[in-house]
Amino acid sequence: MTPIALSIAGSDPSAGAGIQADLKTFAALGVYGATVVTVLTAQNTREVTVIEPVRAALVSAQIDAVFADLKVDAVKIGMLGHATSIEAVAAGLDRYQQKTVVLDPVLMASASATALLAPDAIEPLRRLLIPRALILTPNLPEAAALLGEALAETEVQMRAQAERLLGFGARAVLIKGGHAGGPQSVDIYVDGRTQLRLPAPRIATNNTHGSGCTLSAAIAAGLAKGLAPEDAVAAGKDYVTAAIAAADRLSIGSGRGPLHHFQAWWRP
Repeated sequence: MTPIALSIAGSDPSAGAGIQADLKTFAALGVYGATVVTVLTAQNTREVTVIEPVRAALVSAQIDAVFADLKVDAVKIGMLGHATSIEAVAAGLDRYQQKTVVLDPVLMASASATALLAPDAIEPLRRLLIPRALILTPNLPEAAALLGEALAETEVQMRAQAERLLGFGARAVLIKGGHAGGPQSVDIYVDGRTQLRLPAPRIATNNTHGSGCTLSAAIAAGLAKGLAPEDAVAAGKDYVTAAIAAADRLSIGSGRGPLHHFQAWWRP
């Protein structure tokens, strides 16, 4: 039977991030993708110009429609926009007893620094969704914002922040090091028992639009196929690294290009 992963996230009409990126990732990794749209946006690889949250009642109805008909093996959560959506998603996870959850805490657009989560929604995100996550996948600015701390500048600080984020209730934390400097992009994974250092060569490119969405979706795909969390994280890291490298050879658009053009021909 084909594994099924559900993406609960925002829509990107340029198809480089959000729901569209997740569906491409699921398909490339052999997983059937279902979706719950939480936010409509007008955006491209350079900027986000309009954000329109979907009503919480419709978010709940989409969740019910998916789970009434499909056996979902893993859930990836991305952009939520507002506290009401967070509440609806948390209730939906409980209603259908979903434990295999990858939470990508989307707070801000990297390219334009546009806020993608209302300031008053950060506390509900911490309280309602992080404790329901199997794996939390913040980047460096997101980890700092969730903790109310300064940006981690070293791997020691990243590991310490990951450990503190475990205190919010997630069963595992992956802090992504893509915003750091140096010749390698190093991610740090902790789950209270295991610690992993996941390095990859830092690729000099602007084609990274949607890389965070793609990584969390790839991890969810691995979990849907039955991988252990640490194996799903390692496989997801390999996948997104290959995506970024391949996208630079197939770049389109005029800004920070998406990294999904390669998926028509690349297979793991």
